[in-house]
Amino acid sequence: MRTEKKEIYAVVIDILPRGHANDPRPQFRREPLLQAVGIDQCKLLELVPKTDDLQLHDMVYIGDKERDKIERVKRRIGYEDLTPTAKLELPFAVEGIVKEHEGRFVEFFNKAISVTPKLHMLHLLPGIGKKLMWEILEEREKAPFTSFADISERIKAIPHPEKMILNRIMEELEDPHVKYHLFTSK
Repeated sequence: MRTEKKEIYAVVIDILPRGHANDPRPQFRREPLLQAVGIDQCKLLELVPKTDDLQLHDMVYIGDKERDKIERVKRRIGYEDLTPTAKLELPFAVEGIVKEHEGRFVEFFNKAISVTPKLHMLHLLPGIGKKLMWEILEEREKAPFTSFADISERIKAIPHPEKMILNRIMEELEDPHVKYHLFTSK
């Protein structure tokens, strides 16, 4: 049985000081909530904060050790559970994660493999067809890619590889029917 890997850090994408507006409980019974996106697997989460000094795009520790700003992870949520503010902030948070962890995403370009005989992982990135896929595979054979700048320098048809990654992550988060998850967990 495969155990699901837990997120260790998350980025805050909305702050609900009095919980959800549609919570039927009286206001004094509601707990404050944060909506956040995990850094490793981009899981969407609701968190219960310990403090009220958190701001949008703060990175918070949610691992198993002592947490200084988060009391507990309340639940995992879907894109449809996000508040309008969280939906607006999510692309900016994901973009920050992609830039901050560039090496991990560049490694995807270096290690992507075929999923089926007719489908390669690289095809799942928006804008990559067969011709571009073969160009990437040939270039990485010569030498592994080292950065997003290296990818865009060597593959002229990809001026912003980080945007391809961002768009794929957003597609995986927004569409519950996506079959292959490259960067998020189901």
